[in-house]
Amino acid sequence: MDRVGKTPTVLFQIVFYEDKNFQGRYYECSTDCPELNTHFSHCNSIRVENGAWVLYERPNYLGYQYILTMGEYPDYQKWMGYNDSIRSCRIIRNISGVYRIRVYERPDFGGQMLECTEDLSNLPDRWRLREIQSAQVKDGAWVFYELPNFLGRQYLLEKGEYRRFTEWAAMNPSVGSFRRIHSF
Repeated sequence: MDRVGKTPTVLFQIVFYEDKNFQGRYYECSTDCPELNTHFSHCNSIRVENGAWVLYERPNYLGYQYILTMGEYPDYQKWMGYNDSIRSCRIIRNISGVYRIRVYERPDFGGQMLECTEDLSNLPDRWRLREIQSAQVKDGAWVFYELPNFLGRQYLLEKGEYRRFTEWAAMNPSVGSFRRIHSF
């Protein structure tokens, strides 16, 4: 408790449930965790109480990524999960009220460039290319989706430079849409 007798506010909180609809064994987490297997065997629902999180299908922040913001996810399909395997998680800390990203058609920031400050639901509608070979996140945190309308595999891009698509853990440079990550 703090000096005035109140319980301190938890800045980041996520609750994993083994069963759908927030049933069964659960685990509350408020920090990065490279190995969740010791806390639960599978995950079928999640409540994000505070903050924004990136979840990984495999331990040590590997495998498919799922970006979740505050809210309830009663089954794994609600966070676009491919299965009920969540093995590691990490807090997304680079969230701000300002967002700016630059995407490039070639590696090392070469070729045609597109700068955005808003979500883009269909990249081919705005840009003749569907592939992004490199990116610079100037402000905020963003998620790339493999398909238009924020569908398909997800990739977290936090503030920094990504000289090749492999640096955001993608297997290929296909990007159909991207959006800003808000913590609320």
